[in-house]
Amino acid sequence: MTDDAFVQMAMTDAGRQGTASTPGAASAADATGAPDALDDATRDALDALDADIAALQRGARTWSHLTVAQRATLLRAVRTTVVAAMADWANTAADSKGLRPGHPLRGEEWLSGPYSVLFALDSYATSLDRLASGGSPLDGVSTRRAPGGRTRIDAFPLTTIDRFLLSGFHGEVWLEPGVTPRTARESAGLAQRVPDGPSEVGLVLGAGNVTSIPVLDVLYELLAHNRVALLKVNPTQDALVPVYERALAPLIEPGFLRIVRGGPQVGAYLTGHRDLVHVHITGSAATFDTIVWGPSTGAQAEATAHRRRENRPLLTKPITAELGGVSPIIVVPGAWTDADLTFQAEHIATMRLQNSGHNCVAGQVVILSPDWPQAEQFRTALRRAYAGATERPVWYPGSPGRMGQAAADYPDALVLADRMLVEIDEDTDAAALQSTEYFAPVLGVVEVPGTGQEFLDAAVAYANERLHGTLGANLLIDPVTERELGSGLERAIAELRYGAIAINTWTGVGFTVPTLSWGAYPGSTVDDVGSGIGVVHNALLLDRVERSIMRGPFRPFPRWIPGRLLHPRSQSRSKFSILPKPPWFVSARTSAAVGEGMTRFRTRGGILTLIRILLQALRA
Repeated sequence: MTDDAFVQMAMTDAGRQGTASTPGAASAADATGAPDALDDATRDALDALDADIAALQRGARTWSHLTVAQRATLLRAVRTTVVAAMADWANTAADSKGLRPGHPLRGEEWLSGPYSVLFALDSYATSLDRLASGGSPLDGVSTRRAPGGRTRIDAFPLTTIDRFLLSGFHGEVWLEPGVTPRTARESAGLAQRVPDGPSEVGLVLGAGNVTSIPVLDVLYELLAHNRVALLKVNPTQDALVPVYERALAPLIEPGFLRIVRGGPQVGAYLTGHRDLVHVHITGSAATFDTIVWGPSTGAQAEATAHRRRENRPLLTKPITAELGGVSPIIVVPGAWTDADLTFQAEHIATMRLQNSGHNCVAGQVVILSPDWPQAEQFRTALRRAYAGATERPVWYPGSPGRMGQAAADYPDALVLADRMLVEIDEDTDAAALQSTEYFAPVLGVVEVPGTGQEFLDAAVAYANERLHGTLGANLLIDPVTERELGSGLERAIAELRYGAIAINTWTGVGFTVPTLSWGAYPGSTVDDVGSGIGVVHNALLLDRVERSIMRGPFRPFPRWIPGRLLHPRSQSRSKFSILPKPPWFVSARTSAAVGEGMTRFRTRGGILTLIRILLQALRA
């Protein structure tokens, strides 16, 4: 989510389309529509922005002269500087979120920060290596058919490290119907297939909640589109700017990246700048609409509504976006053990409470069947797991107001210290829970009747038709029920209209896997943006992506072992996994050590590092 203050800014048609006093740039006066409103300090700041954009234009010309092999070498140089800065990165992020030294959840900032960026750099470099040698990023990557005339790319795991460290996890990218495996292979590479093509300058409005997002968005601009980038960080991440500048120095020095701070006035100036040819934002739909159409409240609201009626947006340049939504967690009825109930309850608590619920794919609506014999047992386990998770600060700006809104929407909700649990019954209106992305620790539970395929189809329809957004959906199903459903599960997944789907894991895990895509389900427009437009990550540089699917083990180590021994050839056996409790679980006692250890293992490998990680994970 980007700076919410953006929603309040006043942007005039002059500010968007104005004439330039600096060559090629909208002037400060144009950007505000009020030339006398700017003090000297603001004018100096906007002049500095113009200088940054001019440097990026020079850098764009340099970028267009680099070969693909040189770009791969550059990414490896960035990897070196990220490694050097990674401890400062993770610690600064944890401190900024109020996670004191020694807090067990500081490991989140390793995994969602430097770990994710290092993983992406390695994956992009591998794709560039293959292109540089005359091949395709899909060389050595299997492709299969998926329902509805789709092609499925087996995009994870692709390395020995990942096959072992994240054993039991599997990721796929599904392409749009009609794309054949041959077409997918031939088109993979996007802008890097024509590296000497035109290079331009784009604007990235960075997210304020997860520290890897701005960097990953910059990398995608550079590699998928040949656009060097001006990154405006969210004010919540101002403390990270010096760390970013050290970590990304190999991109900054030749003019491929500039990083700037600033509030709404800076954002308004940059989105209207004529030399920034494209905008990418990770944020809220309200912020997106303000950028594209203008403010929906205050003195300019009537003009904004008039522009929308006439389909005359303020922003006339292309824009892509990732905007979050209300994410479902579908719990398919089955015969679960007590340990299964406890584990999956902690799993759902993690989907909501990781990063205090300040995630665009934080699970918000649990879909249960009242016909499941174990439904009440699971509700009890969920209440216990949700209440017992480690307390932490609710830190993101605006969260108290959203928590207050949830309390007003549901005055009978269970309030547990820093979090709320809303259990919808037949007398409660679920509309607010379905339509409001609370972006805070608010979890709801709704009921959809049925069992087996009947329940699954009804739950998919509920998610598609009643919940706002199409970014991420989660589904929990035990191996026996999965086998019984057979192809029915695959058909239901094909009907689930979300850009990221997680089966027996959380979509947030898929976020950290760069060879998967990340973005809303296709079909949104600037007039009805939903969860956004376009994708990012996508390190295989695939064209016409529809969705990504991440699959994980239903049972962790060692509980999967009996099923494997008793049914070695059965499809109902649990997947092999070495993780007793994933380090991203909010109930994992050693997540800080394991998160840091996994990041360090990704930087240099080593059997001793791996042994330490496993021993720490066993203590979780």
